[in-house]
Amino acid sequence: MKNKLSVTGCLAVLCALSLPFGNIFAANNPTTVPVLVAPFGAGPLAGDTILMNQMIQAGQPVVLLPQETPGYIYNIREMSNPKNWKTTLFNTEDTLIQLAFKGGSDELKEFLPKQIQIKFKLLYCEAWWGGGKVFITHNPEINDVSEFKGKRISIGLRSQSDWGVYPRLFFEYGYGITQANSDIRHLTPVALSQQLIDGVTDVAAGSFGTEPSRSRWVIQQVSRKIEAAGKAVHYIGIEKSVIKKMNAKFGTTWVAIELPAGTFPGQIMPISTAINRGYKAAHDSFPNELAYKTIMAIAKLGPRMKQFHPIWEMWSPELMLSGLTEENVHPGAKRAYIDLGWWASRNRSAPVTYPE
Repeated sequence: MKNKLSVTGCLAVLCALSLPFGNIFAANNPTTVPVLVAPFGAGPLAGDTILMNQMIQAGQPVVLLPQETPGYIYNIREMSNPKNWKTTLFNTEDTLIQLAFKGGSDELKEFLPKQIQIKFKLLYCEAWWGGGKVFITHNPEINDVSEFKGKRISIGLRSQSDWGVYPRLFFEYGYGITQANSDIRHLTPVALSQQLIDGVTDVAAGSFGTEPSRSRWVIQQVSRKIEAAGKAVHYIGIEKSVIKKMNAKFGTTWVAIELPAGTFPGQIMPISTAINRGYKAAHDSFPNELAYKTIMAIAKLGPRMKQFHPIWEMWSPELMLSGLTEENVHPGAKRAYIDLGWWASRNRSAPVTYPE
């Protein structure tokens, strides 16, 4: 895929540039920055499209242009191409950057055929994601991931990190569940949820988001779709011991947490699971001034964005700074955080680290 706006992205831009925003856009002549985001229907794509509109309406000097992509695995592979380094931001995750260093290995070559040993720089954290690390079933006799073996399991695409790749890794290297001994299906989130509703799969991947205080939980729309079908649902997470085992094997930093009862619709018991953190990132050659203006714009618009989309309800300065360090932050973003008076308060969660 070439680095250009998809049909969805083009429609979003056309909508944004229609009156009254078009006149504002033309008058301010902002710098536009493409952002590789996620598939159509994903929360980050919708949230970023609304952000683009608000940037235009507010007359910001930089406007982020979200692009529909096949997923975060695609994003990091595309960003290994130097042609994108000075022009493009992308959605990624701490664990994905870490895994990419081991691309081409027997465990990862199906998803990441080559090593991508680039210490991408982080602009801001936008959510703590639990996608593909909690599972939904209508079968009350399935109580543990180990019991998925031999079952029909519907997860996301191979181009999606949370939905598709992380479940495969956890299944195989945490529980011994493989495509050889189970029916593992790679589908879009919409399709996999419909399979569960129709009874043609036994287990489907679910997704949620949260933020550092864990006082706000966002449940992905396909889980709401399963809820709306009216069948009793059961939720299954990943044990802390398995998360520790996976981090030791892959050099990743999945964080073990407990989902409180009631987080998901019909969830009557707490669930052990894992999260990773999602970021806007860039190559270190991305212009400092554009990174600076991006952070300043989001700092201004963040409080207002809460009213427009659930993903933005998680926003806070603490979330933006989550995991940022002197080593991993983009220099332009750091300067913005210093000017905002936020940088000194950043060390409230574990830092994002790069493999050696």
